[in-house]
Amino acid sequence: MKPVIRASICTGEEVAGFKDIRTGKIEEIMLIRSPEDLERFKEIYEITEEIAKEY
Repeated sequence: MKPVIRASICTGEEVAGFKDIRTGKIEEIMLIRSPEDLERFKEIYEITEEIAKEY
């Protein structure tokens, strides 16, 4: 599993979660409304690297 942000092209809504590398399925965990939300997600799951966005 790798951390990803799913972003909607239409609405701009962003959801952080984890993508199964084998199946490509994304498990959505947290709605990202601000940079603080993203930092909180990274802190909770101890993520230090940059998280890729998928559209």
